Amino acid sequence: RTMLGSAQEAWLREGLSNTRARWNVIAQQTLMAQFDLKPGPGQRFSNDGWDGYPIARARLLNDVAQIRPSNPLVISGDVHCTWIADLKPDFDDPKSPVVATEFCGTSITSSGPSQNQVYASMKENPHLRYGNGEKRGYILVEIKRDACTATLRAIDNVRRLDSGISSLATFAVQNSIPGAQQT
Repeated sequence: RTMLGSAQEAWLREGLSNTRARWNVIAQQTLMAQFDLKPGPGQRFSNDGWDGYPIARARLLNDVAQIRPSNPLVISGDVHCTWIADLKPDFDDPKSPVVATEFCGTSITSSGPSQNQVYASMKENPHLRYGNGEKRGYILVEIKRDACTATLRAIDNVRRLDSGISSLATFAVQNSIPGAQQT
């Protein structure tokens, strides 16, 4: 099973191997970080995303670890929740290195999980650095030479066309240091 298919995996591996870019962005459709749904001992995953393709995800993140492209970032969405995540080749190994940062945007109007559910998910998945399921919005990503900044923007009221917009949080990834830090 593969999320990308062998031809696209090879294309991505080749691109990551030969890039000279300071920042390398992989834009894709769903949360890449592992997401254990089962509280406590044991694990349960949805097959409706990268968790349904764990070997393919490990292969990609191991490629990132071995190739070491400059500043890999993953931009994701389609999970009705905002997530900021550390990406690791082995999510079950606390010593596995952070090889990339993921910014996963929420939906613009569709409902998400309660904040209590988000906090419970974060306890079960320590690589999830931030989560918000109650606010709808988007992520504004600004990439400069020495840092990438992600500002999480939220719509005050999805039912109003003239709704205000506010910033929930801002995270930064420094050049050559994987992992986002809240600023």
